[in-house]
Amino acid sequence: MNPSIRIAIIGGGLAGASLLHSLIKFSHLDVHIFESASAFKEAGMAIGIARNAQAALALIGPSAAQCLDRAGAVPMRGVRFMLAQGEGAGTMADEVDDVVQGKRLTSIVHRAALLQELLADIPQNRMHASKKLQKVDQGGHVTLYFADGTTHECDVLVGADGIHSTVRKLVLGENDPAASPQNTGAWFLMTLQPFDKAQASMGKELIDIEDAREYGWAGQNAFLMHNILSGGQLVQFAIASNDKEADPGSLDQWHRNVGAEEIRKLHQDWPTYLNKAVNELLCNQSANKALYLWNHPDARSYVSGPICITGDAAHSTTPWQGSGGGMSIEDSLILSTLLGRAKTPAEALIALKVYDQVRRPRTQRVVGSSRITGTILTGNNKDMGLDPKKLQSFMSKWDFIVDIDMEIHRDEALQMMEAEVKGERVI
Repeated sequence: MNPSIRIAIIGGGLAGASLLHSLIKFSHLDVHIFESASAFKEAGMAIGIARNAQAALALIGPSAAQCLDRAGAVPMRGVRFMLAQGEGAGTMADEVDDVVQGKRLTSIVHRAALLQELLADIPQNRMHASKKLQKVDQGGHVTLYFADGTTHECDVLVGADGIHSTVRKLVLGENDPAASPQNTGAWFLMTLQPFDKAQASMGKELIDIEDAREYGWAGQNAFLMHNILSGGQLVQFAIASNDKEADPGSLDQWHRNVGAEEIRKLHQDWPTYLNKAVNELLCNQSANKALYLWNHPDARSYVSGPICITGDAAHSTTPWQGSGGGMSIEDSLILSTLLGRAKTPAEALIALKVYDQVRRPRTQRVVGSSRITGTILTGNNKDMGLDPKKLQSFMSKWDFIVDIDMEIHRDEALQMMEAEVKGERVI
């Protein structure tokens, strides 16, 4: 019997949980996950799990695919890109419809609910909370030192520790320009509202569980998105804008206060029914805490020896194309497939190299595409503005994300690994 390969995952969010869920089925892998917080939990807005990520979940296994339904995910019949200002104000510029396409586009799920389901059947002795990583030593193996004085030895360390990743700095070096994220200058504010209240404010035409769709409204330096989640119990609203006057590189804050008057001013020239909804649902307190949108510069590698990064630790992106969570799930499929194929710690190192070669180009393309998409959604793209004719094929910007064949993507990674193991260098 082959000896176990010991794998430690740092970070108990969606990236870490989906990877653990994917690896736990391999009997020769001794996998443990470490979370710095006192409990495994997620925060933040609901996320879209598009068909590429749904395909990845299905390939990970039936239990992973079932997590979406158990978490209360609501399948969207489509996505509509609407104009809130300009000559097309109140009209639809572009649309993706799952009936027309003949295939499912996306489902909306709350992060916390999905995380809970991914971890529901994981043995408790594999999950370790209140474990803040302080130091890593590499000798014949990797030794992790935690703030509580405990240690853990492993053959492979996976950093799934998010945008503030400690492990990313280990991979790239603390002084590497790409080791830390950058503030884009854009911010967003999110609220969850009871379904009935949201429908009463916006109308059944826009909020309808029987015809559930995600809507995005583009205005001048303002964006509004709404979708249905939690089995139709809640509606998520998110507004976003950009601090044009500030130098993005000089912004070091993670949050900013947004007053009700600022929100009203951003949307004052929008159609009356949208203006009304913004006032009723987002201006009911004098100040709100908004989150600045940060992303990572492209890393030269996601791997250094026995250490790698995944999810937001590897390629934190802005949410304009709603693909950050999906990329984490794709990462988990590819990385777990390769590590599951590895029979020795030496082969596990090959798995990490192949993972980097397969995943880095795609995920970094998503980060760059999302950044450009944000300028379009907030009316700040100089080439397109809010021109209905120029925006009528806007939704095609998602094609390269959602139309990937995940089975082929996985098999190509496996073929690369098989070649490397045989000594046929491909990377």
